[in-house]
Amino acid sequence: MSKVTVFPKSKAAKRQKIISLMLGSSVIIVFLIAWELLFQFKLVNPLFISAPSRVVLAEISIIKDGTLLKHFIVSAKEFGFGYVAAIIFGFPFGIMLGWFKLLKASFGPFIAALQATPRIALMPLFIIWFGLGITAKIVVVLLSAIFPLIVNLQVAMSTIDPDLVHVARAYGAGRWQIFRSIALPTSLPFLITGLRLAAGRGLLGVIVAEVFGGSEGIGYMIEYAGSTFQTDKVFAGVLVVAIVGISLDVTLDRVGRHFDRWRSDTAVH
Repeated sequence: MSKVTVFPKSKAAKRQKIISLMLGSSVIIVFLIAWELLFQFKLVNPLFISAPSRVVLAEISIIKDGTLLKHFIVSAKEFGFGYVAAIIFGFPFGIMLGWFKLLKASFGPFIAALQATPRIALMPLFIIWFGLGITAKIVVVLLSAIFPLIVNLQVAMSTIDPDLVHVARAYGAGRWQIFRSIALPTSLPFLITGLRLAAGRGLLGVIVAEVFGGSEGIGYMIEYAGSTFQTDKVFAGVLVVAIVGISLDVTLDRVGRHFDRWRSDTAVH
């Protein structure tokens, strides 16, 4: 009779994670090799698609001459201010919309209409109102990032068990105690999800705003490279955006896991 080896749960999970990482990396490597070979055998027009090797050289070039740093700082400022503003306004507003039904009934349709409106369609108005400077881009990032936060926090408040609130009030808990002990722990997973979605939307917003109405920033750098047929620099700019987006998502995911542990401790105590 053959023996069956049973791996502990932690080891099995670790092994599965390593396998997934290897498979994902293998697909990317095969894709890049195939892409490079298509270019080397002249099966694609270099005017439209640049080889990975040329993209790497272009990346090194814009790093060395300071072009990347110059445009990156501008985009980082626009994204940072807009993203923080979205959190400052979106967090309390989303909580209040979910907590107060009258407020949701009053502002719900207006928020739905704004959320459905493409931010880029409002770009001409933003340029008229705020000019071609940093303010217009910050507003685009703000409007791109705020709605995932509002919607997720609104949903979080609607998932709170009313019986828990009634019991807490019966034991004399005030509004702040209810918010801290019940509402806040409940909203944390939704908040982290909202922050991750908001980061992606905000990053997309700043790039699009710079493409259509900017003279600086990564989006402008990509647009300028495209208009002058520097395909390698277009891909280099896109690569930077992808790395930033992945880094933000991974960071926020780790923050979320940390707060999940805090949430569990809060629930126990």
